[in-house]
Amino acid sequence: MYDLAASIATGILAEPAFQANTNNINGNLKVIGAALAIGIGGIGPGIGIGIAARGALEAIGRNPETEGAVRNTLILGAGLAEAVAIYALLIALIIIFVG
Repeated sequence: MYDLAASIATGILAEPAFQANTNNINGNLKVIGAALAIGIGGIGPGIGIGIAARGALEAIGRNPETEGAVRNTLILGAGLAEAVAIYALLIALIIIFVG
């Protein structure tokens, strides 16, 4: 019987699509760099907003009369933390389309 695995391996290695293409390496590195920029850049704001929300809920739970002030401060802080994620997105887009 004909060895199917050997024929598949020979066919894959002979295909030009699986050979090294030096023209596309820079494009692949751009995509990886953009993914790392937005992935790592989104970790900090996510953690920061989570910690801030927890603190706000604890503060409101302990002193319900301060709900309005705590809520306003939380929204302002979340907006500032979210700006960091937007900057990371901007850097990722610059890497893909400009670099």
